[in-house]
Amino acid sequence: MAIKALTFDVFGTVVDWRTAVIQELRQFGAAKGVDADWAAFTDAWKTTYRPAMDKVNAGQITWINVDKIFRDRLDELLPQYGLADATEEERERLNLSWCRPIAWPDSVAGIRRLKSRYLVSTLSNGNFVWLVNITKHVGLPFDCVLTAENAKAYKPDPRIYRTAIEMLGLSPGEILMVACHNYDLRAAKEQGLSTAFLPRKEHGLEQTFDQEPEDNWDFSVNDLCELAAVLGC
Repeated sequence: MAIKALTFDVFGTVVDWRTAVIQELRQFGAAKGVDADWAAFTDAWKTTYRPAMDKVNAGQITWINVDKIFRDRLDELLPQYGLADATEEERERLNLSWCRPIAWPDSVAGIRRLKSRYLVSTLSNGNFVWLVNITKHVGLPFDCVLTAENAKAYKPDPRIYRTAIEMLGLSPGEILMVACHNYDLRAAKEQGLSTAFLPRKEHGLEQTFDQEPEDNWDFSVNDLCELAAVLGC
């Protein structure tokens, strides 16, 4: 079946969130006269991501967007790093650092090439307004923005992939899910989507997991420009 659209995981696959968040925390700490291990802060902040989303998917807590998940964890971490006096305005700006990531070097050019032939969309666990802000901040040329908020479920819940299928109006196999996370592709494949894997060092240069395809994905490439070339763009 011919591919007609590509859906992209964003955090990690398209953008380098970790470097950007570390930089903003370092700048904030310097302004406050606080020196700390900001990489450790960022990693501890990110740990709240999966457990909270799993609770939502399991129905243990009602739907909450990622901005709320991250904000609750930020409020827990600030006192541990000597920043308990951060104002509400400062906390809100820090939380929005997730909306100011850095694009991987191949992302904008690769997506632009893919867009010349295919519909290109996000399919992210981030909430809608965050993804809109990210695409504008980085200059990502997506045709549309689809997120967990549309489905009220987080990847790898089947509902988010089914929502993409429904909203794009295509057969599952006509949609190519692009991600640097094997779990994401595994769940997409279970719903009939085509799959493309590429490795990223989103957790730092020492990252060892998700550096190789763990299944027989339809495509396995090194970056998005290579994927564009493979797909004839």
